[in-house]
Amino acid sequence: MDTTTATAGGAVLALFGGALLLWCASEVRLRHLVRRRGVPAVATVVAEADAHGELDSAPLLSFSAPAVTGAAGPGRCAELVITRPRGHTPLRRPACFAPGASVRISYDPRRPSRAVLAATETGRAAVADLLWTSLGTGCVTAGAVLIAAGLAG
Repeated sequence: MDTTTATAGGAVLALFGGALLLWCASEVRLRHLVRRRGVPAVATVVAEADAHGELDSAPLLSFSAPAVTGAAGPGRCAELVITRPRGHTPLRRPACFAPGASVRISYDPRRPSRAVLAATETGRAAVADLLWTSLGTGCVTAGAVLIAAGLAG
């Protein structure tokens, strides 16, 4: 392989792997913080408005949250929030997320659209996290090897 090609390919792989690792770490941290400090709620899976929305593995959720805008006080109205949960990365949407199903979530009270599925609803989230982390680590390693080979040759 040409030195320039190896170096450029290695740099692209290393950047992609590094970005993937940063994304994985931030999503895991976000899920952990929202589950620990967030407000628990029950959301309903909403039917998708378009056919392309069903290709997303994360279901569209609807739930009520106290309004954070406007006057603060005991008589605040609840707002309807429609969002997709963060950190849900299986390849296909599980059958338990059919429209109309109820799921437990936690959401950030300051940003109600930032919601995550409760730990009992995710199933095998650790497996998906390991998959993405190993993919990122492999890309960084392959990129480093290509860069080293390009610089040595």
